Amino acid sequence: MITAEPRAAAPRVRIAGVEPCVDCGRYAAKRVAGDPVEVAAVVVVDGHEQVRAELRFRRVGAQRWERASMTPSEHDVDRYVASFVPDETGTWEFSVSAWIDAAATWRDELRRKFEAGQNDLSAELAEGAALLEIDVSDIAEVETALATTDTVEVSRAALARALTVTVEPERAAFGAWYELFPRSFGGFDGVAKVLPELVDLGFDVVYLPPIHPIGRTNRKGRNGSLTTTADDPGSPWAIGAAEGGHDAVHPDLGTLADFDRLVARAHDVGIAIALDFALQCSPDHPWLREHPDWFAWRPDGSIKYAENPPKRYQDIVNFRFDGPDADSLWTALLGVVEHWVAHGVRIFRVDNPHTKPFAFWEWLIAAVHAEHPDVVFLAEAFTRPAAMSTLAKLGFSQSYTYFTWRNTRAELTEYLEQLSTQADWFRPNFFVNTPDILHEYLQHGGRPAFEARAVLAATLSPSWGMYSGFERGLNTPVRDGSEEYLDSEKYEIHEGAVGGELSPLIRRLNEIRRSSGVFRRLDNVTFVDTANDALVAYVKGGGHDVVIVCVNLDPYANATGLLTLPDTLDLPLGFVATDLLTGVEYGWHVGDNFVQLGPGGAHVLAVR
Repeated sequence: MITAEPRAAAPRVRIAGVEPCVDCGRYAAKRVAGDPVEVAAVVVVDGHEQVRAELRFRRVGAQRWERASMTPSEHDVDRYVASFVPDETGTWEFSVSAWIDAAATWRDELRRKFEAGQNDLSAELAEGAALLEIDVSDIAEVETALATTDTVEVSRAALARALTVTVEPERAAFGAWYELFPRSFGGFDGVAKVLPELVDLGFDVVYLPPIHPIGRTNRKGRNGSLTTTADDPGSPWAIGAAEGGHDAVHPDLGTLADFDRLVARAHDVGIAIALDFALQCSPDHPWLREHPDWFAWRPDGSIKYAENPPKRYQDIVNFRFDGPDADSLWTALLGVVEHWVAHGVRIFRVDNPHTKPFAFWEWLIAAVHAEHPDVVFLAEAFTRPAAMSTLAKLGFSQSYTYFTWRNTRAELTEYLEQLSTQADWFRPNFFVNTPDILHEYLQHGGRPAFEARAVLAATLSPSWGMYSGFERGLNTPVRDGSEEYLDSEKYEIHEGAVGGELSPLIRRLNEIRRSSGVFRRLDNVTFVDTANDALVAYVKGGGHDVVIVCVNLDPYANATGLLTLPDTLDLPLGFVATDLLTGVEYGWHVGDNFVQLGPGGAHVLAVR
């Protein structure tokens, strides 16, 4: 005999497909303070009753839920939508509830019967009067009563479980980054002197590689050589020496007080200081003596240096995150972040996070955000896409990407379409170069290649960045087939300088980015045909804010083509397109538009 407990009291309304939702709610979606969070859900009911849906939201920890009515979307009446605006950073939660609206159901049924010519509606009027608990006999009186009644709820309301949104400051999602080695600029005071120049170029963040004491054991020489001289300063990523470790500054750069003044100066001129958070040590780091259990030792008592074949880092040793004293290691590393937060740092570029445990990052970032929700973490994780995506879900605000190696029209189109599917949690930062990455496209393409890559990075991604020297077109590799720079700043001190022949373009691109909201989103790009693979073109935005970009990917020759704007785009049939780079106006229209660009040239067209 089959036995089952009846569930007659269960809600008749069902809620599904609540968005935004990352991995069934396991992780939080990401948004920026002050920007709307668009919430959608499919709401269905058995039968023909009318349903109502409501969005509930609050900052985690708040006692009261705010509420907003949800309405059917324009293209799908079963998909209900509403939005809320989180006004401060932190973790927010939201949920969707839905129920049968008896008053609306009665009104709809009465209307349909009346329009069908049914004359005797006394029974229906009596039902309405009973529903509203009033004594009326005229349809007009019932309608008046209904007009003052928002909803009459019958049956138990359905409630979707709460989902979360991590709300971060604007720089977590939008900004221009500039990387420089402070030792090439004369230390912290020298960096402070060039901050106004970086602001003039439109940069929002200046990122400093490790500023800590550098070890002497196995110190690398020029171009990464194992042969050194007494004057070789070593790689900043070989962290730790007799002068201190991760919480100390290199004496040649200045003192902690000097660093504090740099941070204060940056705040005054409107730019942020980002520090490198590299979880590795020089063999001379004090922690090797004080906490040997934090490291992995060979049976002969030696310690293995770091490797990423074919690269070898003889001047670096790694932590053992699962060792017998792992808890104290994790706590100490959290203490490093807290130390620099106390000195005014709110942005950290994290070196190779994919080589450390996922659980560690989820714990550390959550702990930091619990006290400092405005702290931003950038993941330097050049690894498998799934691992990069996972780090973003665990809490990293943004990530380096494979943009540097996507140079053809097909590669760019495929990559942007892939990234757009992850826009709820993965925020890319399109660095055009780094101290480790000088792509062959830049090595051989000259200034046109630099111009093309700058336009692509600045207009495709809300966050983009460059390593000092890009604006001067530095493109000499250490050897053919290598992506390392000749005479790399990683191993020697240069005469630092900001600016170069590409400065006007970089300044203008950053101005353009701030002038239109379309550049603050990743998932609003539509690639369009150009009838020429040397030309890549895309439309960003829609409605009253549209920008059309076309770039000649060929750094050696002119390119012509017909840029086709399909009628599926939200564009007027004919319009004036103003090139924001040059000020030249063009008459364009939906359909084919002739384009001719010089090597590496570009249009960034605002639609009027």
